[in-house]
Amino acid sequence: MTNLSVNINKIATLRNARGGNNPNLIKTALDIENFGAYGITVHPRPDERHITYKDVYNLKEVLTTEFNIEGNPTEENFVKLVMDCKPTQVTFVPDIRGQITSNHGWDTIKNKEFLKNIIPVFTNAGIRVSIFVDADVNMIAAAKDTGTNRVELYTESYAKQFTAGNKEAAIAPFIAAALKANELELGINAGHDLDLQNLNYFAQNIPNLLEVSIGHALICDALYLGLENAVQLYKKQLTPIMNQ
Repeated sequence: MTNLSVNINKIATLRNARGGNNPNLIKTALDIENFGAYGITVHPRPDERHITYKDVYNLKEVLTTEFNIEGNPTEENFVKLVMDCKPTQVTFVPDIRGQITSNHGWDTIKNKEFLKNIIPVFTNAGIRVSIFVDADVNMIAAAKDTGTNRVELYTESYAKQFTAGNKEAAIAPFIAAALKANELELGINAGHDLDLQNLNYFAQNIPNLLEVSIGHALICDALYLGLENAVQLYKKQLTPIMNQ
């Protein structure tokens, strides 16, 4: 079964809107773990507009499930943060400063040498590395040469086409990318705009999908459904059909 990692950036956004500590980010993360999530994901950005670096250090002290830290390894402070906290996984995302949200994967061809040089910094410390990539077999093939452990498929294009009613066309490039990753023995993660409507179809059609990271949609659903119920419903979407 595919594992669910919950991105808690939006909890921090809500807290930061008023200052103080409501909602309590640490308690929420621990509750999400208790509700059955496989892991917790954070994406601290240089401007700390949601998750702060202090949050990451505090979370490291208390989390008992998989901890996944996302960010751009071109940022020196990000590298230090990850090396200090030594999470289970670091996910490289090629965001620029001030970017609202991630909108593309790495060009693993143009950036191959940089990635080849930076990845061992983390893997030698026992941290699993995943690279955020578009669903392009050429990017997957080049990712293999970087020494990464996994790739995370950027799923915004899938979500948009699925919503437009083109689910077969939406999933096709992701199946091709996954098959290439399987061939090259790269682990597969996925994330961005996955939700209760499109997640099951994606998970059932991507061979050997190990993990999805979901934040915005899950937290939005939790406003109506409750946080525990939302986590359980997302986990259910990842359950093989034969077992539902």
